[in-house]
Amino acid sequence: MEYRNPKVTVDAAIVEDGKIILIRRNNPPFEGMWALPGGFVDYGERVEDACVREAREETSLEVRILKLVGVYSDPKRDPRGHTCGIVYLCKKVGGELKASDDAKEAGWFSLDELPKLAFDHSQIVADVKRLL
Repeated sequence: MEYRNPKVTVDAAIVEDGKIILIRRNNPPFEGMWALPGGFVDYGERVEDACVREAREETSLEVRILKLVGVYSDPKRDPRGHTCGIVYLCKKVGGELKASDDAKEAGWFSLDELPKLAFDHSQIVADVKRLL
């Protein structure tokens, strides 16, 4: 019997002075759209460590996790298959913002003036705003 388990993802909601960092996706799905920096958790990796790693890989920033925003598990949230996304509110603690890895661009956006976002990231940002 084959088990089809959801994959675990993480996203970093890096917020400062009413702005949030978004990356422009370099790969499908949603290639070219803006999203929170994040990705898949590696086997044997803590989700918190994966969040910090993904933020560094896609934004070149060092971040510190402040708190859990939520867990997002709608089976239709990712067209590649069922994912369970764990999202953390993070603070920038070092580095200079520069897109790399899976991100073709990275930038700060006002929480009140966001572009159309990939996946369910509009809902996630709405939840982040309620936490602040």
